[in-house]
Amino acid sequence: MLELGIILKDILLPIFVIMLIGYWMQKKFLLNVQTLARLNIYFLVPAFIFVKLYSTKISVNLFGQVFLFFILYVVILYIISHFIGKMIRLEKGEKTTFSNSVMFFNSGNYGVPVNDLVFRSDPFAMSIQVIILTLQNIFLFSYGIFSLQSVRVGKLQAALGYFKMPVLYAMLAGVSLNYFDVAIPSFIWVPANYVADAMIALALFTLGAQVAQIKFTSALSTLYYSLTIRLAIGPLIALAIIYIFQVEGIVAQALLIGSAMPTSVNSAVIAQEYDNHPDLAAQIVLFSTLISAVTVSIVIFMARLLF
Repeated sequence: MLELGIILKDILLPIFVIMLIGYWMQKKFLLNVQTLARLNIYFLVPAFIFVKLYSTKISVNLFGQVFLFFILYVVILYIISHFIGKMIRLEKGEKTTFSNSVMFFNSGNYGVPVNDLVFRSDPFAMSIQVIILTLQNIFLFSYGIFSLQSVRVGKLQAALGYFKMPVLYAMLAGVSLNYFDVAIPSFIWVPANYVADAMIALALFTLGAQVAQIKFTSALSTLYYSLTIRLAIGPLIALAIIYIFQVEGIVAQALLIGSAMPTSVNSAVIAQEYDNHPDLAAQIVLFSTLISAVTVSIVIFMARLLF
């Protein structure tokens, strides 16, 4: 219990402090949360991904491990959420929002600071989280938007919308320039680092502001199923994959902890953008974020114990 208390105080409490500031300022000043969200999506996250992918030496083996883990993880989550959605008889749009809430986890404005605090700014551990963040963003802004848009505008137009997302080009630029060892001029590299350094604080602030806007609905059974899969079953699936493929050490710890993150705020953002049960999506984000203070602490403790 003492160890769990230390984890909660030293790792998760700093995160919730910034979120509470965002929550309070939203309630007091009625900030434009959509603008804050777009700053994250189109400005901060691409810069963060570019800087980390350019400056971190990531082996092909490590990328392959994380990539395989990620694909297996989200496919299993999709199968489970699809089955549960049918079982509780969700209509098509609601089932899409439900599946997205399970598959898309907050690897950026929650996962990155957790990784940074757990591993004490270890660049190797952060490189694992950056790969997860990159894959998650590619998945979110491709399939996530596609799954919502295709209901209304058709599959082709929905697929083309992905190429408007800067995350893809930030990733390609960071990996390419790193691989070919291309020097970046200081007038580009310095501001890029300034923007990347702002990502964690503003992302957590935005998360708090978004939580402040959530309206409660009565879809409690859907909410309970989503929370159970995302926060409890998700880490167990990750643990099974880690053991099956005999992943060890920091890689195993980072993957397990990264899998325990609450539902991505951006899943609620795109649900709002495309008007697909936004209240349900936002409510899931709120409760998964709050409950994760306990569940993530437990997963961090277990990761340290097992690996």
